[in-house]
Amino acid sequence: MEREITCCFTGHRAEKLPWRDNDRAPGCVRLKAALADVLASLYAGGFRHFICGMATGADIYFGEAVCALREERPDVTLEAAVPFQGQEKRWSAYWQARYFRLAESCDKLTVLHSAYTPTCMMDRNRYMVDASRVLVAVYSGEPGGTRSTMLYAMRQGLEIVELSVEGKRQTY
Repeated sequence: MEREITCCFTGHRAEKLPWRDNDRAPGCVRLKAALADVLASLYAGGFRHFICGMATGADIYFGEAVCALREERPDVTLEAAVPFQGQEKRWSAYWQARYFRLAESCDKLTVLHSAYTPTCMMDRNRYMVDASRVLVAVYSGEPGGTRSTMLYAMRQGLEIVELSVEGKRQTY
C-alpha cells in the first residue's frame, strides 16, 4: 500500500484502560465515538488503508471502527499487523473471539515473527509506522509501548492524532 494513504494505530491494552473489558462504560463509548470521528476525518483527507496492531483494548476498538467505516466506504482496507504467531493464545475467550472476528475481516494479514521474541512488539510497531503517514494513538500519558511508538513516529515525521482514553483529540 502507498504510505501517503496509510494510517496506523497504537493504544493501550484492555488492562490499562479504566473500564478494562466493559465496552458499555461511558469512557469506552466516548472513545469509540472519537475513533469513528477521527477515521471519518482521515477518510475525507484521502486515507484508505489502515493498519491495526491487533492487541486487546484500543487496537481492537480501532480495527472494529475501520470495519464499520468500510461498510459505508468499500474502498477502505484494513491490515492486521501481528507481532508473532499465536499472540492471542493467552488472552481471555472474550478477547480471543474479538481478535479472530477482526482478523477474518482484514484485507491483509502481516505476521512479523513465527514465535515470540523480545523485540516482536517493537518490530510490529515500527513496521506499522514505517508504512504510514499518520499515527492515531490512544494515550494516557503512561510509559510503555504506546509512548515508545508515538516517539518513534515523531522521529519518522508522521502526523500524530492523539486521543486521551476519554476521547479528547489533539493533533500534531
